[in-house]
Amino acid sequence: MSVVPAGALPAGVLTAEEAAPPRPAALGPRARLLPSLAAVYRAQLSRARVARIPLLFVATFQSVGIMILMRGVVDGGGEARAVVAGSSVLVVAFVALNLLAQYFGQLRASGGLDHYATLPVPPAAVVLGAAGAYASFTVPGTVVTAVVGCALFGLPLAHLWILAAVIPLAGAALAGLGAALGLLAPRPELATLLGQLGMSAALLLGVLPPERMPEAVRLVRDLLPSTYGVEAFARTFAPHPAWAHVLGDLAVCGVVGVISLAVATWAYRRAAVR
Repeated sequence: MSVVPAGALPAGVLTAEEAAPPRPAALGPRARLLPSLAAVYRAQLSRARVARIPLLFVATFQSVGIMILMRGVVDGGGEARAVVAGSSVLVVAFVALNLLAQYFGQLRASGGLDHYATLPVPPAAVVLGAAGAYASFTVPGTVVTAVVGCALFGLPLAHLWILAAVIPLAGAALAGLGAALGLLAPRPELATLLGQLGMSAALLLGVLPPERMPEAVRLVRDLLPSTYGVEAFARTFAPHPAWAHVLGDLAVCGVVGVISLAVATWAYRRAAVR
């Protein structure tokens, strides 16, 4: 068999390599969840830092003001523990639930979801990154509210370290709920309204002592994710805290957080493809 140089072939005759169909270009590796989550978290943290810090002061002053008002009604005991714990978690609800619902509602209405849909990041990274960034702003306000509340009602400061578990777990549950409300609302105004209603529920059902609530209202209170964070924090003010109950309340917060963030991820996919 003789070999003919390619240059000697007549015009219009292709070699075997030229006649073969072109191979598709190899795609890059799929973005992993943790690096994408870290990137979205840093981006959201830098964008929201300037705009959200004044609102964090508002949330802190609001909670401190509520405790000062309740100081004239509640003297101490279990009611004082409920007021301080509820006011502290209210800071988390204001930012993670209310503001996050508004953010995703505006993002959906303005077409900002299209930008995230073009990025090579998993949907879960977008939701978790935004939720984590917003929840991070609640840490200083929650700690300040708890310290001021303990000083107002004469409660011990020994177990404030439990906030290191209460803030992320309650924040995850409320942030997932806020993101889902913002993504599922058909209009940004409705998302804002739902976020405000959720924060109002956290205020009325979390700050007020449950002993003074009707039985029907207590049942509604048990459905609110922040209730279990409030209960876990309030139990630590007892002279001998029931740590098994504290861990149980935190476990419920964690389970609700996983479920709410999963629903928010599904809502993000649903909104991004429309």
